[in-house]
Amino acid sequence: MRDGDTSGIRYPWPEPPAEGAATEVAPGVLWMRLPLPMALDHVNVYALDDGDGWTVIDSGVSSKRSRALWDRLLAGPLAGKPVRRVVMTHHHPDHTGMVGWLKSTHGAEVWATRTAWLMTRMLTLDEQHGPTEETLAFWRACGMDPEILAKRSAERPFNFADVVAPLPLGFHRIAQGDEVTMGGRRWAVHLGNGHAPAHATFWSRDDNLVIAGDQILPSISSNIGVYATEPEADPVADWLESCERFLPLAREEHLVLGGHKLPFTGLPLRLHQLIDNHHGALRRLAAHLATPRTATDCFAPLFKRRIGAGEYGLAMVEAMAHCLHLWHTGQATREIRDDGAWVWQGVAAG
Repeated sequence: MRDGDTSGIRYPWPEPPAEGAATEVAPGVLWMRLPLPMALDHVNVYALDDGDGWTVIDSGVSSKRSRALWDRLLAGPLAGKPVRRVVMTHHHPDHTGMVGWLKSTHGAEVWATRTAWLMTRMLTLDEQHGPTEETLAFWRACGMDPEILAKRSAERPFNFADVVAPLPLGFHRIAQGDEVTMGGRRWAVHLGNGHAPAHATFWSRDDNLVIAGDQILPSISSNIGVYATEPEADPVADWLESCERFLPLAREEHLVLGGHKLPFTGLPLRLHQLIDNHHGALRRLAAHLATPRTATDCFAPLFKRRIGAGEYGLAMVEAMAHCLHLWHTGQATREIRDDGAWVWQGVAAG
């Protein structure tokens, strides 16, 4: 979901580091980028200097190109020092794809929330050669376009194992309220939800750095979707609760190091924008549901732009999430059609 005015957000570095290079954003903290094979064509990763080695935050997808770039980064900006620890902010493949390689090839210890580690481990082992019956039923429940449904039903679906290296057993658990030392700094761990369960963020106690992963991004709002694995979840509520809980921690001078786009300052404003963005979308959706509609009939009020084929899947699961939130909060009802699609209708106020 795109945001509105972000003019109050400031970007100390207007350009990202070149491929295979790094930008020092604070003493001993390097910002690097790895490519992604999708519309959002990059992921940010960070290296924190621990003296005798590095702590790496997130890792990119597993591919020959990523491995070659990591070799360049290790020999170049990381000065040949070993990666002793790799931290997963959350389980999504653009953040976890090379974690197993960094552990098995370079001996890095894996640090993650229990949920992130278990999700990554489970999904890399759950390889499907065709959509499951549960997945097909969920797509129908969303109101997926019949032509897209027929096409996807006949295809091998995306599997984590396609872009995530095997994750060996063993990890170090991080949890809400922990304090960890990385890069000569003490960091408070605060977990967010909505975009991914138990998403770790790190707030420096010694300077103004926040490592935010995908929980707090500038200029775009992280995808918040519902999937067949938990088809009646309410990640929108989880997202809003996380943003509200982070507000008292946020300071104007915080430098936020996110998983995508550019490092930025203006965190209190950004959190308010993320909250207001979804409340606004929910109001537009409630008005749109004066007429009964499926989730895929709701792209226009939610995204305010045309959704192309490459964005259809993410838009569908986000639309479903927002319809479910209205249902969970008593602002919409639903009935199932003969074709298996949920049809949602707003509840009139008063």
